[in-house]
Amino acid sequence: MTAVLPSPPEAGYFAEHTVHSLAAALRAGQVSPGELVDHALCAAGRLAPMFNAFVTIDACGAWEAAERAAAELASGIDRGPLHGIPVAVKDMVATAGLRTTMGARHFAGYVPARDAECVRRLRAAGAIVVGKTTTHEFAYGATGDRSANGAARNPHRPEHMSGGSSAGSAVAVAAGIVPLALGTDTGGSVRIPAALCGIVGLRPSQGAVPTDGVFPLAPSLDTVGPMARTAADCGLLWHVLACAEQRRASSARGSLRVGWITPDAVSPTEPAVSSAARARLSELGAEVVAEVLDAELPHAETMSRTYSTVQAWEAHAVHAERLAVAADQYDEEVLGRLRAGGRISPGEYQDARAAQRRARQAVTALLGDYDLLALPTVGVVAPPLGVRSMWVGDKRLHVRDALLGLTVPWSVTGLPALSIPAGQVGGLPVGLQLVAPAGGEDLLLWVAEQADARHPTNGAAAAPD
Repeated sequence: MTAVLPSPPEAGYFAEHTVHSLAAALRAGQVSPGELVDHALCAAGRLAPMFNAFVTIDACGAWEAAERAAAELASGIDRGPLHGIPVAVKDMVATAGLRTTMGARHFAGYVPARDAECVRRLRAAGAIVVGKTTTHEFAYGATGDRSANGAARNPHRPEHMSGGSSAGSAVAVAAGIVPLALGTDTGGSVRIPAALCGIVGLRPSQGAVPTDGVFPLAPSLDTVGPMARTAADCGLLWHVLACAEQRRASSARGSLRVGWITPDAVSPTEPAVSSAARARLSELGAEVVAEVLDAELPHAETMSRTYSTVQAWEAHAVHAERLAVAADQYDEEVLGRLRAGGRISPGEYQDARAAQRRARQAVTALLGDYDLLALPTVGVVAPPLGVRSMWVGDKRLHVRDALLGLTVPWSVTGLPALSIPAGQVGGLPVGLQLVAPAGGEDLLLWVAEQADARHPTNGAAAAPD
């Protein structure tokens, strides 16, 4: 299978192998868990200066887990398709005995005693945690370039942003260091870096995956989501995180009605990005998509303000005590956002929550007319590192608004949203975003698998060497 979207330069071993192919090879004795861990650790070390994907590497823990996985598989204990597969975990997520910094100086030496629930589920499935990935400080940023660990860099063009806040997780997968990674998504923090780095990223329905042990940004909006090179691999990780049986949303249901949200009606979007996303949707064919109809997003003009108010108020509440005693340890940009949240009144927050409920009801009603909604994931390609304002068409935007503009509506409404690769614009990846009713993750992943099968944009299915 030839990929339309090429792997980044210097990509690691996992750029050429899917989890499905690796799982089969492990069970056939063609490769061992230890060999897979070695591939991950070697690539992580070799690519660290270029991409800065990882904060902490757990070589000893990974090798020990690989030995256990090999022994279990040899004795007939099979924990499922992730058994023996290396994964990376965003540094907002607690890992027992392994440093977890939140990308902040405040937690530079913090070592949790227990795993977050999502990590416990990963380990129970036999996955091997090889390290913790770079996050925007306290996950409070869409650019991925404000962290005590430094900026994560886009593997396709290292002088450009990876997107955030799950920056290192996206980079590690896109660069082939690991096949799977955990991210968190509050306003787009899985989907934005997935789109900018050219991989698949899922924001599940609100509450579908426990956030116990995940350091909060805005608790009512926070989610944990899987990231992978292919939709099929993303689905494997999703079902482990959700503790759900894999339910195939097959073509027996008939082809789908998709509502295309004109992105400029939501947030300024580069025409070439919109065209690439729309073209990716058209490639699915009539057996998958019966028709694509224009759809109007209710409350589009207020979604961003609603999101910003809820997020900022909740983030300030999380950090209020820390702000009082250690404000000087924050990144200046993150500190400014947190202090702005402190100026929001309880009444303004409650008004925003009421607006959020109205938006959720209206979009849920809209989805009564369509099986899915579709639009670009991000309205621009990855900006250069350090840029804070940019022209999008004839409008000058703060770079954060340009990156978040098309992802926040689905965070406000709590609906599942999936970013899949949609080719390149100017040599940088762009994404198509698909949105389903609550609980529609399997439908999203099935559609994305059909897209991979018809016109692959990432991840070859080669057998391991």
